[in-house]
Amino acid sequence: MNRSVLISGCSGGGKSTLLAELGRRGHAIVEEPGRRIVRQELESDGAALPWIDMAAFARSAIELSIADHATARGRAGWTFFDRGLIDAATALQHLTGEPVLDRVSVLHRYNGSVFLAPPWPEIYVTDPERRHGFDEAVAEYDRLATIYPALGYDVVMLPKIAVADRADFILDRLETR
Repeated sequence: MNRSVLISGCSGGGKSTLLAELGRRGHAIVEEPGRRIVRQELESDGAALPWIDMAAFARSAIELSIADHATARGRAGWTFFDRGLIDAATALQHLTGEPVLDRVSVLHRYNGSVFLAPPWPEIYVTDPERRHGFDEAVAEYDRLATIYPALGYDVVMLPKIAVADRADFILDRLETR
């Protein structure tokens, strides 16, 4: 059984908070590649930032996601990913038209159930690492909500409930599969 579980969906939909809760419960978690890249690029005055060079940012996210996925393969128990390879490849393909999804989606599979955080305007905020607006976040969400089923994933929508209840929802769903 593939125990690498992807949590994707709308930017600002509570994914990182949910991952932190799963981590507090003792599960392995992998922080969103995009946030790690933004922090690194800001510290080094780099240009692979989504608001400067989105294609370079997406390529960096693909590389980091592949490394994250490889590291998780050897772990026991569930590993929860805050976004991942499909998100990054979808962004690059949307930007450039390069058929990267075809190349990466078969080689690097996650658990068959992908959990999607829907748009949630009541909790959406920008910050130094997330500068885009809510409309752009929803457009990205719409692309992802279409691509995951097309790649053969069972998309499970996360309910808009308290973070502890969301974590219970995911764990219950995974244990009953």
